[in-house]
Amino acid sequence: MQIFSSLTSFLGGNAQVIILAGLAYLLFAGIFYLVFYVWENKKYWYAKIQQRYPESKHIIRDLKYSAATVVVFGSVTFLVSLAIKHGFTLVYKPIDKYGYSWFFFSIVLMVIMHDAYFYWTHRLLHWKPLFKWVHKAHHLSHNPTPFSAYAFHPVEALINVGIVPLVAFTIPSHVLAITLFTTYQLFVNVLGHLGFELLPKGFARHKVTKWHNTFTHHNLHHQFVKCNYGLYLNFWDRIMKTNHPHYEEHFDKVAERRKKNKIVLNGAVEEQGHSVGTKEMLNPKGII
Repeated sequence: MQIFSSLTSFLGGNAQVIILAGLAYLLFAGIFYLVFYVWENKKYWYAKIQQRYPESKHIIRDLKYSAATVVVFGSVTFLVSLAIKHGFTLVYKPIDKYGYSWFFFSIVLMVIMHDAYFYWTHRLLHWKPLFKWVHKAHHLSHNPTPFSAYAFHPVEALINVGIVPLVAFTIPSHVLAITLFTTYQLFVNVLGHLGFELLPKGFARHKVTKWHNTFTHHNLHHQFVKCNYGLYLNFWDRIMKTNHPHYEEHFDKVAERRKKNKIVLNGAVEEQGHSVGTKEMLNPKGII
């Protein structure tokens, strides 16, 4: 009976974490999807990187893969929480044990670690055997939306969430710091699959901002596959020369189009000297 009770408690705790992970994902991805693809598609159409919308069947496919990913992410997170509870990790209490400077620096360190971890595991996933059986599932989203952010094969999901135990077992860190880091990771991941470019023109070329990735950067990865492997920073892609050769030009083109296409008059969009009807703008081929 005690074994049964322990198993029930374990499964119940795991289910709670999975539900919380799913709610967090739906909150972030759902809000951005509603704003950019449902409520305000007319307003933001000029910022769409690929000037078409994905079909409903692609959204449904991404949601199915995302459901499996949430289960994997939640289960690994729950196991890490048990390891933390039993003192097997470097996660500490109280929050000021190592000082607040370390608390905030640890978050920055997590981002830097994850950026390297993501780049190199991502390159590994593009190895032909792994790409065919694992990573190809994510690349079915040629024209990604926020729901593509978690559209992984379960094996890829397991690799991606590996950063959580890696951090917990190698960096003295507070639970709140890990929570803030994983929240930032989810936010960046959703924006990377948004399908719209919102950053200002010149961002991809400026000597400071060029080191941070844009929304166009990962969108190009979904279009052309063998380029732009980074997550947060444009560091590894630059030093390994894996940026798309015309990445900056693509970004500038979207930013320029966005600037020119803002004016909507008399039910038409004025674009580079010719008009496109509002109906055509809101219902391009493949719109959901």
